[in-house]
Amino acid sequence: MSPAAGAATLAVRRSSRFVAWVRAWRAGLVPYDEIADEIAGDEEHLVADAPGAWTDLPLRDALSTLSKLSPDEIRLALPAPGDPRGLPGPGPFAGAALVAGEAVVARGLGLIPEVRSHTSGSGMTFETVLWRVYPLPEEAHTAGLGDPSAAEAEADLSTALAEATAILTRLDVAHWRPELAGALAALRKPDSATDLPPGFDPRARRLFARASVLDRVLALAEHVAPGGAINGYEAQQRDAALRPLTTACRRALAAACNAPLSA
Repeated sequence: MSPAAGAATLAVRRSSRFVAWVRAWRAGLVPYDEIADEIAGDEEHLVADAPGAWTDLPLRDALSTLSKLSPDEIRLALPAPGDPRGLPGPGPFAGAALVAGEAVVARGLGLIPEVRSHTSGSGMTFETVLWRVYPLPEEAHTAGLGDPSAAEAEADLSTALAEATAILTRLDVAHWRPELAGALAALRKPDSATDLPPGFDPRARRLFARASVLDRVLALAEHVAPGGAINGYEAQQRDAALRPLTTACRRALAAACNAPLSA
């Protein structure tokens, strides 16, 4: 796989890791002291507008706000324009979630990550993640309970991937986008480091690993301009092929992170 394709497999949506690890904590499967580091990794994570707080808090301190919730009251939402699945309804939280493309829905609270870039005096660039908290109706966490199960989402993802791959092969994507073609091929062997915490069954783990890699591939396809060998019509065909795959990928990630936990 090319370096560009390999880089596409490294990042995972922040909200997916937040939901997975917080749910595992609330199920008693991982200790509180570990979850902030698992969510943040090498980044600095802060929380704004946490209940009862007058200033931004370190993520480790703010997570105690969720200490009374059950795992099923914490859910991942990955909305997109025209597909607000998992959101509780119109309002400031829904609007911000659609812009971000991801959100955490907990009983009475919604959290959305905002990435802020900074440049140090020496010219080094680094990022801070600010989780902004929104008040929500108590029943908001039930908004996505009718979503597909992990088994259904896995089947939908496989179908969408096969159809998109067939179209992209006809478009000779390997010629004008080798990094995208190489990354799609790598999906047959998902990165085992992209994993869920204890409590998730093998199907959810497999689905999360596969969908996480695909999510980065699709982000690469969206943000890198096509090469000169593709014309406008072919670009439209590519976008049409990737659109249902993008939807299936988002739903797969949500289904994996929201899947029932077991001891």
